[in-house]
Amino acid sequence: MLRLSRFVATFLLLAAVLAPAQAGKPYQHYVVGDAANVVLPQPAKAAMVLMGGGPDVDAAFAWMIQKGGGGNFVVLRSRGTDAYNPYIYAMGGVQSVETLVIPSRSAASDPFVIERIRGAEALFIAGGDQADYVNYWQGTPVQAAIQELAGRKVPIGGTSAGMMLLGRFGFAALNGSITSDDALANPYDKRMTLVRDYLSLPDMGSVVTDAHFDTRARLGRLVAFMARIVNDGWAGMARGIGVDVETALLVEDGMATRTGLGSVTFLQSVGLPQVCAPRRPLTYLNLEAQRMSGGGSFDLRNWAGYGGATVRYTVSADKGVLLTR
Repeated sequence: MLRLSRFVATFLLLAAVLAPAQAGKPYQHYVVGDAANVVLPQPAKAAMVLMGGGPDVDAAFAWMIQKGGGGNFVVLRSRGTDAYNPYIYAMGGVQSVETLVIPSRSAASDPFVIERIRGAEALFIAGGDQADYVNYWQGTPVQAAIQELAGRKVPIGGTSAGMMLLGRFGFAALNGSITSDDALANPYDKRMTLVRDYLSLPDMGSVVTDAHFDTRARLGRLVAFMARIVNDGWAGMARGIGVDVETALLVEDGMATRTGLGSVTFLQSVGLPQVCAPRRPLTYLNLEAQRMSGGGSFDLRNWAGYGGATVRYTVSADKGVLLTR
């Protein structure tokens, strides 16, 4: 028994000695490569990646590395591991990849966290729960640091929940997620929590995004998001971008191309909804839709596909029923 007690005491001592230096900090920081800050010329054009969740799109990360010029690639999340670090670092072209886990407002105000974000040559927001990103980061120095990077044209990207707040408008999921059927049945359902001006990224001023677009049948709820935006007077016109899983939209200076296995859907509102009220099924007719499934490019400023990039159709919600033609 004495030997066992000594063993336990020795184990606990070693555990304390070997604990990471960040123990007691409100954040977690993981890095692979040389984390020394790199100073590179500012990119000439703003670049952004909208990734729809599911398996990551290798080409999108390689594109971000190239657009940022290398240096320090920073990943943000509110929970989870450093799994992105070896994955991105193995692609080459960067000095380091680091993950910051920021699970509280105190962590989002820590000077070290802000320093690492501000020093990024590319920034990627991982998936998870966008409610965390609103509750923990909104109105904090983390949000300001991300906006600063955007002003310096540093490439910014996100997948799944990390993509949901890259438009001017976003679904915050503060009361949980919502299906298309439920959003169409009652666009003022308590789960329809929307935020605006979380970030101000180039060419995203009228946009609300949605991820996992195909596998979770989210066209209907994107229509409902747009209906709420215009009905509540947040904007006179709303645009929606829905990205399928294992798919990414690469945007540079307003021009977008698609990479990955799925499609990207673009919607544009036409006037006010015919019926958009609490506990009443949504009626919002004849929204303009375009689907990008192959090559070509899409102009976010003119909201038009070029080079045969998109197929046009219309989308309507009629008494809570989604119709396409």
